[in-house]
This record gives sequence, structure tokens and C-alpha cells, in this order.
Amino acid sequence: MLTQYIERAMSKAEYEKLEDGSYCGKISAFSGTIAFGSTLYECQKELHFALEDWLINGLRHRDKIPVIEGINLNLKEAIVA
Repeated sequence: MLTQYIERAMSKAEYEKLEDGSYCGKISAFSGTIAFGSTLYECQKELHFALEDWLINGLRHRDKIPVIEGINLNLKEAIVA
């Protein structure tokens, strides 16, 4: 489910070619998730890593995670360890 979520979130990424020929990528649903790369492929890889980090941090802190195409990663109740 996590892999599907990340793939679907990445499909919503927007990329821009910058003046110096490098690329910038963002996923608007994930505030602050941005990446840069000298090629589009490198930018996509960096954005994938940034999204993973964003999700790990958000889940750790129980932040609200965007629901993507029906996939909801938000915890419904507290987990007691």
C-alpha cells in the first residue's frame, strides 16, 4: 500500500526546467516537498526521496497525511506500545 501511495503521489509531481538547464520538482499536496536535479531523472529521484522523508516525518509526528486516490495513511486510533 505504501509503494502504491508513493507512486500515485509521484504521478502528481510538477517539474520545471530552470534557466540553467537543471530541473525543479514539487508535489503541491505535500507542503515543502521540493527537489532539484541536473537532469529530469535526477530531479525525479530526489523528489522521491524527499517525499519518503516527508511521509516518515509526518507519520512519526501524526501529522495529517493527504489522501491520494483513495489511499489513506492516517492512523485511525492511537497505537499503544
